[in-house]
Amino acid sequence: MNGSELVIRCLQEHGTEIVFGYPGATNLALYDALSRQKAVRHVLTAHEQGAAHAADGYARATGKVGVCMATSGPGATNLVTGIATAMMDSVPIIAITCNVTVDAIGKDSFQEIDIFGITLPITKHNFLVKDIRELRSVMDAAYAIAAGGRPGPVLVDIARDVTSAEWTDAMEEAYLEKKRVDANHDGRVLSADGREDLSGFAGNRSVRAAVTKRFKAILRKTKRPLILVGGGCVMSGAEEVVAELAECIDAPVCETLMGKGVYSGTGERYLGMVGMHGTKAANAAVAECDCLIALGVRFSERVTGNNPEWCSQAMIMQIDIDDAEINKNIAVDAYAVGDVKEILTVLLPDLPKGTHVTWNTTNRRRAAADRAERKAMFEDTATTAVSTPWIAMLLDEMTGGNCIITTEVGQHQMDLARHYRVHSPRQLLTSGGLGTMGYGLPAAIGAVFGCPGTRVVNVAGDGCFRMNLNELSVVARYRLPIVEIVCDNHGLEMVRHWQHVYYHDRFYQTNFEDHVDYVKISEAFGVPAVRVATREEARKALERALAKNGPMVIVCEMR
Repeated sequence: MNGSELVIRCLQEHGTEIVFGYPGATNLALYDALSRQKAVRHVLTAHEQGAAHAADGYARATGKVGVCMATSGPGATNLVTGIATAMMDSVPIIAITCNVTVDAIGKDSFQEIDIFGITLPITKHNFLVKDIRELRSVMDAAYAIAAGGRPGPVLVDIARDVTSAEWTDAMEEAYLEKKRVDANHDGRVLSADGREDLSGFAGNRSVRAAVTKRFKAILRKTKRPLILVGGGCVMSGAEEVVAELAECIDAPVCETLMGKGVYSGTGERYLGMVGMHGTKAANAAVAECDCLIALGVRFSERVTGNNPEWCSQAMIMQIDIDDAEINKNIAVDAYAVGDVKEILTVLLPDLPKGTHVTWNTTNRRRAAADRAERKAMFEDTATTAVSTPWIAMLLDEMTGGNCIITTEVGQHQMDLARHYRVHSPRQLLTSGGLGTMGYGLPAAIGAVFGCPGTRVVNVAGDGCFRMNLNELSVVARYRLPIVEIVCDNHGLEMVRHWQHVYYHDRFYQTNFEDHVDYVKISEAFGVPAVRVATREEARKALERALAKNGPMVIVCEMR
């Protein structure tokens, strides 16, 4: 068995079924090994960035580790944006690259690049493998690190000659012996990525008791509690225990962009998304609550606005798996470090039950006012014009939540977050922390392969669509059931809005005057497409697209 065959064997052993990638000179041995087996399927993307985003979309949709591959040099650097996107949103992916041979590293060889050094700031961990004896242990570690603790991307860069070196029986025995030794460690509590657990909550009864006592003391005093859920709840699978907590303490629930679906958008306690692009109900509740329970939330500036008065009336309790997020952006009054689901499961039986009728009535009235405002906008007969809020509400009506929605980045993304009701975790896939244009279409491809049989819709602005529209070739090749909705306003709408607000309507480089025909482009790739200009046309086109077992592009002329 050579190094490439060993890599594929490791993928198989860790349950990987799909790899997204692009071949090149240095990783040809990997592709040769892939071609001689059937357990791991390879999906050829149009661009390496598409492969990284597809692995990301697969991971977000399934909860499994996504895997992508690229060759050295520009192939590896093309993964960088996708790796950074995964890092910012804590998505578990493994990026496997192959570098030049060991003796050529450091000599500026053809297509040599220090991808190890480049990706150090944007990976949870990375490896450069120059000895085949390290390869199998590195692959094991990559999976453990990507999925363990706070998930994130891991890069494995393998020297080309390692992929063709021989993996001997003696090496296998040495590897197995090391595993046996590691299994008999000295009794320290270890986290999933192999590091010592310093949080205390998981393995220390006195810490657990102290945390429980502090949480109980705050909850006994509260009159206006509020639960804020984030991406950590999605990663933890904490949706059921969050609902139990809300019932126990009688609190409404709001969310960050990454936390959508943890509490159903149709739930009676649901207030919507908080922050810069949030709902009136959610932001009013944050301003008035006297106790905020933040679960899997990192308090980014899009949530808090970097405002020292944010949530100033409240005692704040935080649960997060990453101790670096505690007291980083917002000072908190009590916290626990660890998996949200596991900690809440332990805490819930001891928490005091609450009844807050007036507070909940106020918040339900605000949420109802938000819904009424949206309904009036959706049913407005004074206009036939298509808008991104209207598209979001049309999708909500026509899919009933039985769908995976991916988005690009910009105004349409925020309108989807406000107006599309997400029923379950992993139903809305979007680039939050990095805000990556071009993310949505390849992420939709990953989601389709991860969740076969599920309809996937990507909503894009025309600026974002231009970034990675070449991935339509993948959609056409595999006849993927993806509906691509392009909101064509002939410009960069959100950036134009900032130019309006902050730069006195000096619109520069944000209008597209080339009038690209996205219908013809889509059809040239082999994907049926239609342009619509009215609400009636859009409704009929979406009905037709959702009824098909195949791809379709709907270009919406925005006015």
